[in-house]
Amino acid sequence: MGGWWLAMTVALSFSATVGAGAGATPLPATGTVEALFTPWDDAEGAIVRALGEAKKSIHVQAYLLTSRSIARALQDAHARGVAVEVLADRDMVSKGENSLVPKLAAEGIAVRLETRYAVAHNKVLLIDAATAHGFVITGSYNFTWSAQARNAENLLILRDNPALVRRYLDNWQRHRDEAEPMSGAQ
Repeated sequence: MGGWWLAMTVALSFSATVGAGAGATPLPATGTVEALFTPWDDAEGAIVRALGEAKKSIHVQAYLLTSRSIARALQDAHARGVAVEVLADRDMVSKGENSLVPKLAAEGIAVRLETRYAVAHNKVLLIDAATAHGFVITGSYNFTWSAQARNAENLLILRDNPALVRRYLDNWQRHRDEAEPMSGAQ
């Protein structure tokens, strides 16, 4: 009985601890939602247009980034003075022969690699997150040609919900603090 009781106590303590920081507090439903589904909708074009709207900052969390159009839009934003920061899955950067993340780093874009997790599988773009009209782009959509042309993927563009943008930015910053600078990156 003592072993069973100890196991239950540990399990309940763990779930209480995890639940306390899980951020399960509902956020207000405000703003607009644009839902895109590939291969039918032009999710890549929507992303490129959104990156073109950025005035202050772009925060990226990418599992895989091989789309030349998206990489070019990030480079263009950086060139026009937008602060662009990228978090990427280390294994996908090192093993993915077509990853464009090293090219972004070589062009002066701040890149950090996530190493703590078995897979850093987030696909998130935050546009002007610290401003009143910041927005979130997320979904299953990897930033790749295949995600647009060959896969069944989804993408959400969530605008005018400052509480949601703040929640995503806080999470992005937590991941950045755990990530390692890419060699040669800022």
